[in-house]
Amino acid sequence: MVKGSRAWQLIKGIAFLIIATWISGFLNLKILNSILTGIMNWGVIAIIVIFQPELRRGLEQLGTNKFTKFFGINSDLATKTKEDIYKVVIAATELSKTKTGALIVLERDINIQDIIATGVPMNSEVSPQLLVNIFVPKTPLHDGAVVISNNKIAAAACVLPLADDADIAKELGTRHRAAIGISKESDSIVVVVSEETGKISVAKDGTLIADVREDVLKKILISNIVTKRFAEKKEIKQNRFENLKKKFSRKNKEKKEIQLETKEENK
Repeated sequence: MVKGSRAWQLIKGIAFLIIATWISGFLNLKILNSILTGIMNWGVIAIIVIFQPELRRGLEQLGTNKFTKFFGINSDLATKTKEDIYKVVIAATELSKTKTGALIVLERDINIQDIIATGVPMNSEVSPQLLVNIFVPKTPLHDGAVVISNNKIAAAACVLPLADDADIAKELGTRHRAAIGISKESDSIVVVVSEETGKISVAKDGTLIADVREDVLKKILISNIVTKRFAEKKEIKQNRFENLKKKFSRKNKEKKEIQLETKEENK
């Protein structure tokens, strides 16, 4: 919760004081130990004063989506994934209007770390402004694909494998071939914006859905990334619960049978 913030430096300072107090007591440095112990006695009040902004922020987030996110609750993850999809759709629409070529890969269950490794690491929050800016022509990162993994822009300028199937239309450009290629090698879904026509296409399971509208793009991404993913996870959890319930019921039944047999023997 505090790593990377100002509080992290303060925590290290407090840890140093605790260790110094223990060492001074162990080495029998009475004056130093007395001073440090006196400081530590006021430590609780000092922590409240020092961490006041962090404590207030934590209380504000109590029960909110951010708090549930900290515990990894799926409902919040589904909401965050939907928000990221909306941002991708907004970015793709803006790029389409200006006929700016783009290639956005959305990772699903199959890890594509080898593809991410070919690009420039970013580990950034998904935002339409950033996505649009990445694909501005003649900028260092525009040539290649952006990979979104675990609700983050993992890398830009990534190199994708090209599809070389004979049945792929010859008029398809490198971006479309790359999109089909990565969608065949993994379960990723790829959004492509054509530089020539500005049309948006979606590559999924080795097939290309060409010239999709904004609302259709949104539906395709949500149904394949959010609905299927979280519905399957929910079904797995329900199955596990049902199995445990059956196992528990079976054990209770066996226990009752044993108790009945014992009573009959006693009679």
